Amino acid sequence: MELNQSPPRLNLTLLFFFLLLSSLQATTDTNICIVGSGIAGSSLAHFIKHFTCTDPQNPNPGSCSWIDDIRIFERRAVPGGRMATVTIAGDTFEAGGSIIHPKNFHALRFASMLNLSHSPESDEESDSWFGIWDGSRFVFKTLQPPPSWSSFVVKKIYSLLNSLLLFRRYGFSLIRMNGFVQGMLDRFLLYYKGFEARPVFETVDEMLKWSGLYDLTRRTLGEELIDAGLSSHLISELVTVVTRINYGQSVSISGLAGAVSLAGSDSGLWSVDGGNWKLAAGLINYSGAKLHLNEEINSISHEGVHYVLNSSKGNSYKCEVTVIATPLDELSIAFTPSISLPNRRLHHTYTTFVRGLLNFEYFGFKHASEIPALIGTLEVPDVPFSSISILKKYDEEDMTYKMFSRGPADDSLLDQLFSVRKETVRIDWPAYPHFKAPEVFAPILLDDRHLYYINSFENAASTIETSAVAAENVARLIISRLEKLASGSPTIKIPASNDEILHLDL
Repeated sequence: MELNQSPPRLNLTLLFFFLLLSSLQATTDTNICIVGSGIAGSSLAHFIKHFTCTDPQNPNPGSCSWIDDIRIFERRAVPGGRMATVTIAGDTFEAGGSIIHPKNFHALRFASMLNLSHSPESDEESDSWFGIWDGSRFVFKTLQPPPSWSSFVVKKIYSLLNSLLLFRRYGFSLIRMNGFVQGMLDRFLLYYKGFEARPVFETVDEMLKWSGLYDLTRRTLGEELIDAGLSSHLISELVTVVTRINYGQSVSISGLAGAVSLAGSDSGLWSVDGGNWKLAAGLINYSGAKLHLNEEINSISHEGVHYVLNSSKGNSYKCEVTVIATPLDELSIAFTPSISLPNRRLHHTYTTFVRGLLNFEYFGFKHASEIPALIGTLEVPDVPFSSISILKKYDEEDMTYKMFSRGPADDSLLDQLFSVRKETVRIDWPAYPHFKAPEVFAPILLDDRHLYYINSFENAASTIETSAVAAENVARLIISRLEKLASGSPTIKIPASNDEILHLDL
């Protein structure tokens, strides 16, 4: 009997040790864990390596300080977070973060460093053909552009006539609006100053007060623009159109978010060929960070000197530093100990891509060719969409459109708006915060150790570049706090200046 029973006991013993070994292997030590692979998380990985490696292009253990192990966790199948694309009729279009401003120096530097080609966000002539729709008629339209083969002189005359049309309707308020936006940009550019002139910030409030942008988060955009001398006519029409397109919200958003939104209507806007998500993917690869796709973090607990991250795949990771680089507003990560965040909600933008043809009768025209290339809308209850724009024109009766709305666009609505629909793609994006003045900001430091939150800055303004700026500050904050605690470890050196960002050959 005993001889017959010994093999099972041996097998059970081996099985026990195998399971024990497997459980030990599933817990992995690492220096920094980043939750989220969008521009915030990928920028952070890049900046950490850039600031701590003697040769960031070859971040091997010999060229880096002891911060040489970074893991990034992404719950989706591809990196990029809210930078994503859709494919229609073989063409790729931006579905998430779509445009980058010519003064977004981090994004420009990333694209140059990664050898990513980029193109203007849209054709300037077609983009200048827009109309403002109030639900029943166009209250304002610019002129239809001349044919593409027109001479340079004809195109210049067209541009001048459109400028005169805008000036006749809105007057000197246009100049005051430009001054308001430029003032915001000048203060934002302070975040590119050399490190010797720019401190490391532990709170969003400190960061905004240092640059002089904090007061813009205390009042609404409408209030700021009235004080800047803009007419109510311009605010209720052109400014409202811009904020509805860029943030899906009215001029009741905070002044800083509104100013950033208005900057998003400047000339010179660009995007990466093939999708802005390539910025994030390229930065992750460039930094040498380990990317875990399709792996969602379910819980984060502080145990001893580490944070333990448990994932949807049943894996556990021990991390000296943990950084949240994705909005926590709609995630259900369990934190132990618990963390405290102000109440905040994300604004959902419903993006609908349609290949087909707009219904010209809906807009009161006799032919589809009379419909402006960009339709913006006023803040009135009877308008079921925020904007409709042409992304690509195949011929006079076949185009790809992008429509923003505050609610889902069902088939009945789309059948009213479009006379032909060959292909339809719907996306529900938790795109950006619901901005509300005065803004209350989440902490950057979520505890008194090393749990950080990059997206706390997002309630100031939500763009690709603001995420990169916030990530750079968090990278410096992590390094400076680790350096203070390090004893007997190699000193972590941050470059004395970051001026190369400002000296790009643009």
